Amino acid sequence: MLLKTSCLLSLLFPALLTAQNAVVAGRFNVEPSTLINLGFDWSITGDANRNATVEVQYRETGASQWKDALPLLRIGGEKIYRQRENLEYMVPHGFAGSILNLKPGTEYECRLTMKDPDGVSGQSVQTVKVRTRNEPKAYTGGRTLHVYPPGWTGAKLEPSFTGLLQAYYGAGLGDWSVVWERRAQPGDIILIHAGLYKSDRMNYIDPLMAPFDGSYSLTLKGTPEKPITIRGAGDGEAIFDGDGVGRLFDVMASENHIFENLTIRNVDYAIFAGQKEVMGAKGLTVRNCRFEDVGFGVTTEFAGSRDFFIMDNIMLGRLDRYRLIGWSNPGVYGMHAMRSYYGVKVYGQGHVVAHNSIAYFHDAIGISTYGTPDPTQLPVAIDIYNNDMHMSGDDFIETDGAAYNVRVMNNRGTNAAHGGLSSQPVFGGPIYFIRNIMYHVASGVSFKFSAKPAGMLVYHNTVISEHVMRDPHSNTHFRNNLFLGSDAPDRGILTLANATAYSDYDYDGFRPNRKGGDQYNWLSPANPSQRLYEPKPGDWKTFSTLGAMQKVTGQEQHGMEVDYDIFENLQGPDGSKRHAVYHSMDLNFRLKQGAKVIDAGVRLPTVNDDFAGRAPDLGALEFGKPEPIYGPRSGVKQPFYR
Repeated sequence: MLLKTSCLLSLLFPALLTAQNAVVAGRFNVEPSTLINLGFDWSITGDANRNATVEVQYRETGASQWKDALPLLRIGGEKIYRQRENLEYMVPHGFAGSILNLKPGTEYECRLTMKDPDGVSGQSVQTVKVRTRNEPKAYTGGRTLHVYPPGWTGAKLEPSFTGLLQAYYGAGLGDWSVVWERRAQPGDIILIHAGLYKSDRMNYIDPLMAPFDGSYSLTLKGTPEKPITIRGAGDGEAIFDGDGVGRLFDVMASENHIFENLTIRNVDYAIFAGQKEVMGAKGLTVRNCRFEDVGFGVTTEFAGSRDFFIMDNIMLGRLDRYRLIGWSNPGVYGMHAMRSYYGVKVYGQGHVVAHNSIAYFHDAIGISTYGTPDPTQLPVAIDIYNNDMHMSGDDFIETDGAAYNVRVMNNRGTNAAHGGLSSQPVFGGPIYFIRNIMYHVASGVSFKFSAKPAGMLVYHNTVISEHVMRDPHSNTHFRNNLFLGSDAPDRGILTLANATAYSDYDYDGFRPNRKGGDQYNWLSPANPSQRLYEPKPGDWKTFSTLGAMQKVTGQEQHGMEVDYDIFENLQGPDGSKRHAVYHSMDLNFRLKQGAKVIDAGVRLPTVNDDFAGRAPDLGALEFGKPEPIYGPRSGVKQPFYR
C-alpha cells in the first residue's frame, strides 16, 4: 500500500508543481488617470516561478496602430518592514505599471496581455478605454465676487466684500464670524484684490472675520465642472500673512477648490488639506502661488484625498540659505532645526505635483510615510515631475508610503543633506524614477531605499553623487543612468543591497571616487527563493572596478566607467565639503558631442521613444534635445538663483 501511495504521489507531483507555476488572473484595476500617465494593477495567484509577464500596448482612440509601452512589473511576496515602528507587510502577488508620457485630455485604448509558459487561466487579455485628464479650470458662467482688504480706499467692483470669509460664507464679526448664511456657490470666482490680508486675531471684531485663531476654515463643496476659485485679481499682489499662526487655510473638508495667483506667508501650515484617519480634501488645485516663510506649503495625510494639482508655485521655507545642514550630520553648524518641514506632502490617489520651485525645506516634496496602506484606499497614481528643488535638509523627493504607480520624472535637485530620492518604504511599486538630475547629495545616498522597499524602476537619471544605501531592497531595476562620484573620502560609487535575487542592473555609467578603496559593493541572496533581510557582514562582496563586479555578479554587462569629460562643462561637488552650496544655474548637465555615453543605452518604450541616434543616451538629457522646463512654466527666475 505504501508503495502504491508513493507511486501515486510521484505521478501527481509534476502536475501539482505545474499548477503552482501557472498563473491565474484575478481582479484588474484601472487607477485614477493623471494629466500624462495611466496606471493599472492586476492581482494574480500562482506563478510560483515568477515567469509570467504582462505586455502592454496602447493607441489613441480611433488610431489604427498599436504602440508598445513598458510591461507591467511583476510584484508580490516581498516583505516590507521596520522593526522599530512595528511595521511588517507582505506585498500581494500581481502586476502593476503605467503608460507614460501621454497627451492630456485624450482617450486611449489600452490592451494588456498576461502570458505564462506554464499556462494562464482566467481572463488573460484586458482591453479598456481610459482618458487622461486636463488641468482644472475655473467655471466661467458663475458669479464673480470681489474681495478687498480692510482700509481699501479706491473704487470697488460689486458685489464687494471685506476679506475672504465674508465673500465665502457671508461671515460677520465677533461671535457672528461662524454664522454662515450666505455661502459661496459652486462655480463662483472669488477675486482677491491687491493688498495685505493679515488678521488682527486678538481683536474681537477683526474686520477679516478671523478672531483669536487667525485661520480660514474653508469647507464648501464645488464640483469638477464648477469649482470654487479663489484667485488674485491681477491688480497687484494679494498677500495673505498668517502672522505666525499654525494653520492659515484649513481646507480638509473642502471639495474642488482652486487657489491661484496668491502670496501666502508667515505661517506654519499654509494650506492644510488633510489629517490621517480624520478627513481630507478632494479636487484641490494650487497654482501660480507664492509661499514665503512657511513651515509647510500644502499637505494632506488622509488616505481618501483625491486629485490634487499642485503646479507652477514658488515655495520658500525657513532653513539656512547659506550652508547645507542636515539632521543626521549637522557638523560644526549645530543641530538641524525643524523650522520648515515639507513644501508639498500628499497621500491618496490621482495627485499631480509639477513645475514647482521649492527651496529651504527639510524635504521638498513627499508622500506620507503613513504605514501599512489601507487596501480599500491604496496610495497610487501620483505624479511628481518637472520640479526644481534647492537646499533640502533631508531629501529632495520622498515616495515613502506609496503602493503602486508613482511617477517621479524630469525633476532637478541641487543640495540635499541626507538623501536624494527616497523610497522609505514603498509597498510593491512600481515607483518610476525617470530622467531626474541630482547634484550634491552630501551623504552619498542619492537613492534612499530604506525600510526594505520593493519595486523601484530607476531609468535615465543623472546623479552627481554616489549611491551608497546599504539597507536591502527588493525588485529593483536600473537602466541608462549616470552616477558620477564627488571624491568623498569615506565611500565608493555604488552599493546595491538586494533582498531578492530578481533585481537587475545594466546599461549604466559610473565614475568611481578617486580616493581608492572598494568602489562597488554587492549584496544578493544565494538562490532565487531566498529573502535576505538582515545581512551579515560576510554576505557582502566588494570590488574595486566595474569589470570585477561584472565578472562575479553578472550585472552591468553593458555598463561602463566614465568621467566628467562626457559633459560640455561640468565638474562634481567637493565631496569633503558637505555643507557647501551650489546653484543649478551654474551647472551644465548637457552631454558633449562624441561622448561615449551617447547611443550607449537601451530602448525603454514610452520612456525614450524619441532618442536621436542609434540608441538612447545615458543620463537624464538626450544629446541634441531641448532641456525640460524645471520649475514654474512662467519662466520667472527663482529667488534661490544668484
